[in-house]
Amino acid sequence: MPVFFVLRRRWWLLFLLAALPLLALWSWPRHVGGGDAGPALNRQLATMPSAFGAAPPSGAGAFDSTRLRGVSWVGGDSTTAADLEPLRKAHVTWIAQMPFGWQAGANEPLIRVSTGRRPGRGSYWGESDAGLLHTAQLAHQYGIRTLLKPHLWVRGNGAWPGDINMKSQADWDAWFASYASFILHYAQVAEQGKFDAFCIGTELLHPTGPAHEKAWRRLIRQIRKVYHGPLTYAANWSGEYQQIRFWDALDYVGIQAYFPLSPAANPSLDTLLAGWQPHLRALAAWQKKIKKPIVFTEVGYKTTPDAAARPWEWPERLALPIAPDEATQARCYEALFRACWGQPWLKGMFIWKWYPGLAPDGPARRHADFTPQHKPAEAVLARWYGM
Repeated sequence: MPVFFVLRRRWWLLFLLAALPLLALWSWPRHVGGGDAGPALNRQLATMPSAFGAAPPSGAGAFDSTRLRGVSWVGGDSTTAADLEPLRKAHVTWIAQMPFGWQAGANEPLIRVSTGRRPGRGSYWGESDAGLLHTAQLAHQYGIRTLLKPHLWVRGNGAWPGDINMKSQADWDAWFASYASFILHYAQVAEQGKFDAFCIGTELLHPTGPAHEKAWRRLIRQIRKVYHGPLTYAANWSGEYQQIRFWDALDYVGIQAYFPLSPAANPSLDTLLAGWQPHLRALAAWQKKIKKPIVFTEVGYKTTPDAAARPWEWPERLALPIAPDEATQARCYEALFRACWGQPWLKGMFIWKWYPGLAPDGPARRHADFTPQHKPAEAVLARWYGM
């Protein structure tokens, strides 16, 4: 999950809270369906020559129905067949559902799990057990498979799961006991709902260090007694995936693939493709040692001119007046697929992220972040997912 920026000064927070009602009503300043430039841009990208090739690498083979063509599904207040229809049109075959556990701070060992519909702000039926099961059942009816991918939300200014780090061995023991209760609950949900895959954790940089290998292997054995489908773990792109020593106990390597591609604004397609090359070389060499297929459990780009510079960063809400840059987002998608889709070690990917029911002229605070919906990037995704 990309890093969420938390405003540190109280007066900024008060300003933001006062502005939110206006932002929710602010519509995306564009034409329905992406405007006249959307289809033209996609045709241009599809035929644009490049030093790195316009098609998947040779040997990629014919259409691979086992490849995961996924999106990260945002839990809402309902899930209907109408919400799933755009996925079918985009050739999406998987969704990742993401319930949350709550940790009071990065050094606090207790994880709180709320399995019902939570009251108040941030409460979504789609993240409750009932919502997860209903969405999975409906998705299966429409031929879409499901990955259950629980996340931890760590409270604190700018905190993210990679900050979790206990101060004593006793606290680590308590944290792993609490985490086991959290993740085993969702393993049971995954088994009950016949989810097609299960992710045992997301971006837990310090807990997945070599010192905790035995704890994870013990936990994986417990999970496999509850859930009987394939397992993965979603490791951060920046160093975490290389440090993990329990990949052999899982079925897939999961990587949150927010690799930086270019510091420039509005980078060209060839610049983006060149930016992928060192990451691809490192991934290919490492995968030969680990001998497990890789899934990009998250990958995506904002609708901003600097989308390729620090893809893991969430756009600041106060930056909404900045003109959106759909062309750069679309080029980032084109580069992602050209560089990665035909790699023999890549089993699939989950695009971050997809809002069910989002209208073309819906709230700008939704459109301005990572979603490709109703933008040229969606057409790029559909074209490549159809290959």
